[in-house]
Amino acid sequence: MEKFKILGKTLEHHGRIVDFYTYDMLVPNGNHTRWDVIEHKGAAAIVPVDEEGNIILVRQYRGAIDDLLLEIPAGGRDSVDEDFAVCAARELEEEIGYRSDEIHHLVDYHSAAAYTSEKIAIYYTEKLIPSKQHLDENEFVQIERYPLSKLVDMIADGEITDGKTVAAIMAYKVLRNK
Repeated sequence: MEKFKILGKTLEHHGRIVDFYTYDMLVPNGNHTRWDVIEHKGAAAIVPVDEEGNIILVRQYRGAIDDLLLEIPAGGRDSVDEDFAVCAARELEEEIGYRSDEIHHLVDYHSAAAYTSEKIAIYYTEKLIPSKQHLDENEFVQIERYPLSKLVDMIADGEITDGKTVAAIMAYKVLRNK
């Protein structure tokens, strides 16, 4: 397939978390068009597995859908230069109050490549060390623990709909079944 070419980018809105651009594009048939693109610094997430084999998740409010979601701990990178594993380790401690010296890469996930550059690097750890939870001032979460098999059932039943969590749980299941 012929390449698409970005001819220019116009910043429409600079936000705290994302920037909204209009891309001027040259498409393979020679036409010029404009695309809406959300640029994101990227994020990291982690599947934390406790000593009993349960996976620790957080239930939190998501304003864009006006609902609570059950998710693995995750958060945005502080900068485009921050190492994804460092971000995952930070979110592990911030959201659920554990740290780990053994974090392993699991899978990368593009949340909605049609309109955002966001990439979420997903990790897992089976070696949790109790620490202290320290949520952001306006962050509220409920910690929940489930065995892997229950989470797979919850995904199949539509109880878990967060994309990064679905991808992470299924990738972890494949890893465990090898």
